[in-house]
Amino acid sequence: MSPILQMEDVTAGYSADIDILRGLSLSVGRGQVTGLIGLNGAGKSTVMKVAFGFMHPKSGYIFYDGKDITQCEPHELAARGMWLIPQENGLFDHMTVETNLRLPIETRRKSADISKAEIDRRIDEVMHLFPILHEKRRQLATRLSGGQRKLLEFAIAHVQQPKLCFIDEPSIGLAPKVAEEVFNHIATLAETGASILLVDHNIRKVIQVAHYLYVLTLGAVTAEGDSRTFQADLHHQVKEWLGINY
Repeated sequence: MSPILQMEDVTAGYSADIDILRGLSLSVGRGQVTGLIGLNGAGKSTVMKVAFGFMHPKSGYIFYDGKDITQCEPHELAARGMWLIPQENGLFDHMTVETNLRLPIETRRKSADISKAEIDRRIDEVMHLFPILHEKRRQLATRLSGGQRKLLEFAIAHVQQPKLCFIDEPSIGLAPKVAEEVFNHIATLAETGASILLVDHNIRKVIQVAHYLYVLTLGAVTAEGDSRTFQADLHHQVKEWLGINY
């Protein structure tokens, strides 16, 4: 089965003379969690931005579901079934929790041929999955704690029912207990059939939840393999990052 996302020989950067990604190639398997690990500045978040259309490559190609999306914009990709849970705040702070859940799906209801009844069903399902959000459904998003805000981002993704979801540093700044809950929701999202590209600073957790992993160094893939390979014999770069002597 062909991967749902392929990036082939992609070079990209924020200015004409500085490249962050340098001939990068990777793929995301259908129904799998693919982990992307590397030190700060390796280009992990840039991979997300390029794949989701916030930046366009200087060279190379990106294919989604077998179609060339190299020059597509984020709203086009969202309409095709992609979604992004960003590292930065992506919420409407001065809208309620429920409005944050409804607005993204309602803006594309007609184009995606989704009925109002189906939206209501999805909202009800998410409220059961995230009880704390049901409790706070009429509160403004700005009044939520950091952990609750991140849960709301995941709830919005569940409502979208994406084919492919990019998740960028979901546990950063969270207490360990909340971070563990976030990783549980990543697993739950994957169980719905969504393909996931995951970036997180907690390398051990990424290795645990991912089916396949890429190591990124200075904008290029320097190692890759399935999770069993990484768990059994960590690549030497990863051992250095984790402070493991060998």
